[in-house]
Amino acid sequence: QVPLVESGGGLVQAGGSLRLSCTASAHTLSMYNIGWFRQAPGKERDFVAAISWSGSTTTYGDAVQDRFTISRDNANNTVYLRMVSLKPDDTAVYYCAAQFRGGVSSREYEYQYWGRGTQVTVSS
Repeated sequence: QVPLVESGGGLVQAGGSLRLSCTASAHTLSMYNIGWFRQAPGKERDFVAAISWSGSTTTYGDAVQDRFTISRDNANNTVYLRMVSLKPDDTAVYYCAAQFRGGVSSREYEYQYWGRGTQVTVSS
């Protein structure tokens, strides 16, 4: 098990920004590709962004392209999701997930470990 912990969520006005963090105590995240997903009330969980273990490859969901940036600091065992120009439609619980093998993926089933999520609420 890799106990992932998300933080940084909160309430923000439309147009504002937040930075989410994903860490794992007692486990090194540098071995894993990391993805961010989100789930809005009454909706399925959607892919947001992912980054390779080295940080050299990133990919984004269409809804967040050019507004969100995923990055990682392996020395500090943390992956970040910088979100700007937030919209009410970005309101969701945001989850980070770890993928041990394979290329960077947008598919949930390829991620072996999940955090419990952090709430992001964007008011209009």
